[in-house]
Amino acid sequence: MQKAFKAIAWFNEVTKDDVDIVGGKGANLGEMTLAGIPVPPGFIVTAEAYYDFIRKTQIGDEVRNLLAPLDPGDSRQLQKVSAKVKKLILSAAMPEGTADMIRRAYGELGRGLVAVRSSATAEDLPEASFAGQQSTFLNIEGGKAVVTAVQKCWASLFEPRAIYYRAQQGFDHFKVGIAVPVQKMIASETSGVMFTVEPVTSDKEKIIIEAIYGLGEGLVSGEVTPDLYIVNKDGLAIISKQISPQEQQLVRNSVGGGGEANNWQPVTVALRRKQKLNDDDIIELAKIGMQIEEHYQFPQDIEWAREGEIIHVVQTRPVTTIKEIAEEEPEIEAPVLLQGVAASPGVASGPVKIIKSASQIDRVRAGDILVAEMTTPDFVPAMKRAVAIVTDRGGRTAHAAIVSRELGIPCVVGADKSTATLTDRQIITVDGSRGKIYSGKVARRITTKAMTSILRESIETKTKVYVNLTQPELADIVAARNVDGVGLLRAEFMVAQIGEHPSYMMKQNRGDEYVDKLYSGLYTFAKAFDPRPVVYRTTDFKTNEYRALKGGQEFEEVEENPMIGYRGASRYVTDIDTFKLELEAIKRVRKEYKNLWVMIPFVRTIDELKRTKKIMEAEGLKRSDDFKLWIMVEVPSTVFLIDKFIEVGIDGVSIGSNDLTQLILGVDRDSARLASTFDERNEAVMIALEKVIKVAGKMGITSSICGQAPSDYPDLTEKLVSWGITSVSVNPDAIANTRAIIARAEAKLKT
Repeated sequence: MQKAFKAIAWFNEVTKDDVDIVGGKGANLGEMTLAGIPVPPGFIVTAEAYYDFIRKTQIGDEVRNLLAPLDPGDSRQLQKVSAKVKKLILSAAMPEGTADMIRRAYGELGRGLVAVRSSATAEDLPEASFAGQQSTFLNIEGGKAVVTAVQKCWASLFEPRAIYYRAQQGFDHFKVGIAVPVQKMIASETSGVMFTVEPVTSDKEKIIIEAIYGLGEGLVSGEVTPDLYIVNKDGLAIISKQISPQEQQLVRNSVGGGGEANNWQPVTVALRRKQKLNDDDIIELAKIGMQIEEHYQFPQDIEWAREGEIIHVVQTRPVTTIKEIAEEEPEIEAPVLLQGVAASPGVASGPVKIIKSASQIDRVRAGDILVAEMTTPDFVPAMKRAVAIVTDRGGRTAHAAIVSRELGIPCVVGADKSTATLTDRQIITVDGSRGKIYSGKVARRITTKAMTSILRESIETKTKVYVNLTQPELADIVAARNVDGVGLLRAEFMVAQIGEHPSYMMKQNRGDEYVDKLYSGLYTFAKAFDPRPVVYRTTDFKTNEYRALKGGQEFEEVEENPMIGYRGASRYVTDIDTFKLELEAIKRVRKEYKNLWVMIPFVRTIDELKRTKKIMEAEGLKRSDDFKLWIMVEVPSTVFLIDKFIEVGIDGVSIGSNDLTQLILGVDRDSARLASTFDERNEAVMIALEKVIKVAGKMGITSSICGQAPSDYPDLTEKLVSWGITSVSVNPDAIANTRAIIARAEAKLKT
């Protein structure tokens, strides 16, 4: 049942199940409060208050129009569009009723200094990390200042890094809301982060604690290299302590109000080289960590702060980078150039690119090693292109470390003076498992034991785990992981990179140029994954998206509802010449790599499928042992008539759970008001999924799913496996979790 509109929710009124209302951060603060964890008190301005603001100010269409033509990979364009959207949000008047409720809640909290933090509804989930993309405002004092800070948090939903991340993860900008927790400020004397699993090796028997003097922002930003304490869960024994000198700390000023009251102050000489937490506090903190992990039944990434004698927990989220533990690999036998903190495992070589600020990230190309004093969320586009990352400062919980583990690339942090020692274009090798950097390109000596270790890193499952991809520059990185192929290669990003409507290019006699550019992108994926299959979903742009391309308005009509308009297979059988350009690019790739297959999206009728196949066969793309043809199951007609569609002659089906859920339930997947109704686990949707999978199996073809559902709902994935699905395709950050879920489901079936 959909919950009624509520602008304000107190921590003790929400649980971890209320992410859609109060975001990941807000939901966890509420959950911990109810579980008796020492959380500073506060309230949350709900996501519904944000949606209500967008509706009443009527700025939604303007924001959509600004975002529609955006290429997220163009950093300069991204910055400009972000600035315009944020200005639009900040200049709109907050509804007075909402502002009044915020002021009254602040009064009930007892006034004084508060922290105003963003809590996006797709943040802090196992499948959607890269938290910290939105803004936080500290030391806010006064009702008016709190209201202003809340509106600034809303605007920060459209920071460049947040827009970029949502585009990469496939989140709709208007389906992700933002809530704003308002919490009593803690004047941290010591603060830090705690992992209830070793984040680099994924050893679940250890608790990792990092601690610094002052406010925690100094640690998370990477400005300060922390103390590192390792506690064994068995017996709660401290097994390792690494003390890092600290010369400056971020402290709260006595003046509040504007969120600019934090400043750097020197640490007294007597404390600089001392242990930040005494042993008793380390054990007390470890106990709190185990209590939180036990409550959530999943390893946690916890932020804490100590004021006086009390340790407070200010945030928790699931650890998103757990991997199967492998035996230790042999060390590289070469002189060490620099030493730092091992932050993300693996070894990579490449040329150095020293980046002094986020404004320089365009300098980083695919294959480079990004070297910086520290990274921020604005660095993420460049980090995704890099093969390894090195920073001067920071610990295992700094931004660079967390994101590198998400991306699966080596990272060494706290490598003091790396930006001064290394030079641009210098070739180095980064060993993220040991925190060492070597001159030149070197490699580990591979022994029989090491090779066995590497093989054991992957969990074997009968059900294949495919990956959803869009960007060619990620092909090599993801191909190196334990994945069986690409289950959904989207055309849209490559077409957006071309930037021009194909019909417009043909009109200018530049059709060959379109084919060349599309071929280049497809070739990159096919080469990287060969011989594993790459299932390419042919272009599924909607009319509004095509209109946004250069020359598009000449060839595209304005549709009232493009989502169910002129798209997918309907285009191929009417705009045959444009479809032929795409087929030509596919054929050119397949001359060298036979692992490129085709999947037809948004098929509505059997006749559409027959006509599409006829066009493909006339162009030389006919089903064979090495060329498979799949269709997307996104429209209810394909569910009802799945046997008849299979009889036309296809090799596989892939369920697009997002569109299928939308059309079965009659729910606009972009509607904020109906967000809680959109659920792939609805009984009607589950009946459809079961039918498609079982009929496909009975008729001897493969079945897959490539929507968001398998990443979001482990229980659903178990159902899919029990029904006989042959593969599941997920975003790169969900590969390991999905493989583990499938392994458990298959084990249950055996017993």
